[in-house]
Amino acid sequence: MPVAITSLDDLNMWARGDLLEIVLLVLGTVLLTRFAQWVCDRIVGHIDAHARDTDELVRSEAAKHRHVTAEVITWAFLAVVYVVAAVLVVERLGVPLAGLVAPAALISAALGFGLQRFVQDIGAGFFITSERQYGFGDVIRLSVTGISEPAVGTVEDVTLRVTRIRSVSGEVITTPNGQIIQVTNLSRDWARAVIDVPVPAAIEVSRVTAVLKQVGEEAWQDDRLRAMMLDPPTVMGVERIEVDTFSVRMVARTLPGMQFDIGRELRARVASAFRRDGINVSADLDTGHATGGAS
Repeated sequence: MPVAITSLDDLNMWARGDLLEIVLLVLGTVLLTRFAQWVCDRIVGHIDAHARDTDELVRSEAAKHRHVTAEVITWAFLAVVYVVAAVLVVERLGVPLAGLVAPAALISAALGFGLQRFVQDIGAGFFITSERQYGFGDVIRLSVTGISEPAVGTVEDVTLRVTRIRSVSGEVITTPNGQIIQVTNLSRDWARAVIDVPVPAAIEVSRVTAVLKQVGEEAWQDDRLRAMMLDPPTVMGVERIEVDTFSVRMVARTLPGMQFDIGRELRARVASAFRRDGINVSADLDTGHATGGAS
């Protein structure tokens, strides 16, 4: 009977001591998680509100980078909190940490081979964030190891491990950072809408050029389109010659992410102008590949 009473006393003391500390640690971890998420949401909300106030059409590169940095710092902070909390809970359970050094070394070596890709993802995510390769709201094209077709979409989330983008048709594409071999940023600083216009070889090049220049001038005079463009559209000249057609290229430098809207608008205007002028436009009329570059 005294043994049972001693056991109950020990359990009671453990419950009042270590068990209470474990409960407090778990509750503290939960509260820290919610607090960190709340702070992150407030910071991101402030960044988005400031971007809407200052950049009506497109957010600045600094705002995009700050958005990603806030997400990554929150993710890294919570990872540290969870690891520290787990170590403290194990210590309160009476497990000797010194005796776990050797088994931990073996387990870490075994996990090292299995988690090589995870570590690679973390390292790649660190460089993506520090080098500002892309940020929240950027339109990017990702080439991934083992996949022939690149993924194109708008960046919705970036952590140290994965990048999440949403395609034009609405699919959410999650890509491990370590598997990304090439990034094409279609909305960095400025972009370019490229329109290749195929016309019959019998039409005079000067006539086609005159119509395209008129379309560019009319588009530049449109206040709605001018707000999305940096320069008046330019006719570059003949880009390609085939047996019965030749292509004349027209380009327009736009704000980041606006090249697709401008490209569609110019393509529609070119088709209407050619129809009015009696020029048959081939069904191959396309905006080509939009490009961007540093201003």
